[in-house]
Amino acid sequence: MYKIDKLNELAKVVAAKRAENAALEPRRMTAEEKDDLLAHFHPDYKQEEFTVLSAGVNKGDKVPTQLAALLQGKSRISASDVDLSAPDYDTDVLIIGGGGAGASAAIEADEAGVKAMIVTKLRIGDANTMMAEGGIQAADKPNDSPTIHFLDAFGGGHFAAKPELVKKLVTKAPEAIQWLNKLGVEFDKEADGTMVTTHGGGTSRKRMHAAKDYSGAEIMRTLRDEVINRGIPVVDFTAAVEIILDENGKAAGAVLMNMETKELLVARAKTVIIATGGAGRLHYQGFPTSNHYGATADGPDRYRLS
Repeated sequence: MYKIDKLNELAKVVAAKRAENAALEPRRMTAEEKDDLLAHFHPDYKQEEFTVLSAGVNKGDKVPTQLAALLQGKSRISASDVDLSAPDYDTDVLIIGGGGAGASAAIEADEAGVKAMIVTKLRIGDANTMMAEGGIQAADKPNDSPTIHFLDAFGGGHFAAKPELVKKLVTKAPEAIQWLNKLGVEFDKEADGTMVTTHGGGTSRKRMHAAKDYSGAEIMRTLRDEVINRGIPVVDFTAAVEIILDENGKAAGAVLMNMETKELLVARAKTVIIATGGAGRLHYQGFPTSNHYGATADGPDRYRLS
């Protein structure tokens, strides 16, 4: 950290240059210069930092080298470490991940009358959903439509996303907003109850629904309360380290590891939902991945080996 005398010295330098900098009109970069700058410094564009997956259902996809190393690395356990014949948990639906997606999946499973269980490496709600501030988009106003939303989202992502995923995102968004509203999310509203919508990045219509500047926290609060009120079991501070496959190669549970004791546990399930959010806790090339990947329709959450 700088000491106060050094900070005062730097402040004088800034003050001396203030008038000059205020009058400066930087030259606009050309398209070629922008591409060159991105290629040298931006994690999404540095081609030498990517490799191709050689195994799994995403074989052939280009991913960051750090992600490939994790996906294609050796298992943290061996078959002799666990006894699959004596599961510690037995459930209809095993949900891996305790953020917004995992909690929503658990609520819907419970609503459908099946037994669900959440396993999360931290606590339920300790997730990227909690950190979201701006809001959540849905084309639910008379001057908007999912088609317009699709064009904004697909074009805003430089046409790199999978169209079918963007279509699912925009067509289901209005229903998702209503679902969250009925659960009790305190979205910003007019006095008559009409949803307040604002512009977001890349939007041609006002479709951003928010709860002040703590939208994610409000959504996660509501979902967490619903999970707790329904009595859905949550196994916290426990990570899923292996997916268990049945004789037909279908997911039939997971091997879990208690993050504090390192104890291995077996969860058997008829259905496994991976709701881990992708690679938000990784830092590719020194950058937080949630800034680049977590918000896209074609992010790393689609990469898995089993």
